[in-house]
Amino acid sequence: MAKITVEQHQEKAVFVGVIKQNDDERQVMEYLDELEFLAETAGAIGVKKFIQKLDRPDSRTYIRSGKLLEIKEYIEENEIEVVIFDDELSPTQLRNIERELNIRILDRTNLILDIFAQRAKTAYAKMQVELAQYQYLLPRLTRMWTHLERQKGGIGMRGPGETQIETDRRIIQDKIARLKEQLKKVDKQMASQRGNRGSLVRISLVGYTNVGKSTLMNLLAKSDVFAENKLFATLDTTVRKVVIENVPFLLSDTVGFIRKLPHQLVEAFKSTLDEVREADILMHVVDISHPNFEDHIKVVEETLKDIKAINKPIFVVFNKIDAYRYEEYDEFSLEPKKQENYTLDEFKNSWIAKENTPCIFISAREKIGIDKLRGDLYKMVAEIHAGRYPFDNFLW
Repeated sequence: MAKITVEQHQEKAVFVGVIKQNDDERQVMEYLDELEFLAETAGAIGVKKFIQKLDRPDSRTYIRSGKLLEIKEYIEENEIEVVIFDDELSPTQLRNIERELNIRILDRTNLILDIFAQRAKTAYAKMQVELAQYQYLLPRLTRMWTHLERQKGGIGMRGPGETQIETDRRIIQDKIARLKEQLKKVDKQMASQRGNRGSLVRISLVGYTNVGKSTLMNLLAKSDVFAENKLFATLDTTVRKVVIENVPFLLSDTVGFIRKLPHQLVEAFKSTLDEVREADILMHVVDISHPNFEDHIKVVEETLKDIKAINKPIFVVFNKIDAYRYEEYDEFSLEPKKQENYTLDEFKNSWIAKENTPCIFISAREKIGIDKLRGDLYKMVAEIHAGRYPFDNFLW
């Protein structure tokens, strides 16, 4: 019998970014590339990127009217279905841009929430995402009732638009309160689950999204965690017991971090991030083949600071060394050396000399350096284990 394949419709999208006063143009372009990857993960197809240089974004429409007109002409000519902005838009900006362009507008936060909603598999993850979505939606309710905005009136003359918004606001506030209560109960259960794991050493995999944390988890724990070359393939925390030689420990795979991770999501994923807070060692996985990996390291460190987990022992794992690309530096160039002008060995030596953090260079996919990684983990875990069980002599 012939297999019937249903092709999913991919929405055509354009992306809009602003280069502010002290911004680096190349970096803003890289951010827009990341936004395009986010859109592809959500099921859209990127067509064009628009950039405007501004001292600061316009408070009314984020970009100036001339650029808005240029975008409007382009979307009409090319049948674009969605415009995505690389920042969180205020409710006013969102309403004004929608009115001008007469098309669906998304901002970075909304796009990330959409991906999370697609990826959430367990009831718990779905609840977390739903809470974040409602918190994002609450201040933006007015734009859904603009068709009634003229019916305002004074005292005793309130229009149905206003009444409807108030009703919706109360419904959403009730839902937020109910979800928070439900999540509190689940958080308690999860806290007791973590407590029931005894005194086993815990290692948490952290890192930017799509750096290979789940692939590494599968390799070390011989488990079957969903891993894919897409952003936010992992939402639910997976915990596995791993034994290296005779030392047992718990390894957890957590949600990836990203630049401008919406604060609603950080709040909603409290329990997932508790896994990171309660870990004994953090394994910070870095995709060394990404041109922007040093920025990614900073984003992860900032997020760890925000969730108060930065003071833990951190073991940096540079992954994807098989995909690392070296470009020879032109000795006569006036440009300073860029990251890609260093060979892998040069980078290793400079990193080890500069940072006081233990690190290792591996490829999880090609299984390069995995035996050394297991050996390093064994030493670290055995040291903590020996501190907890000083009379347990099975290690020696």
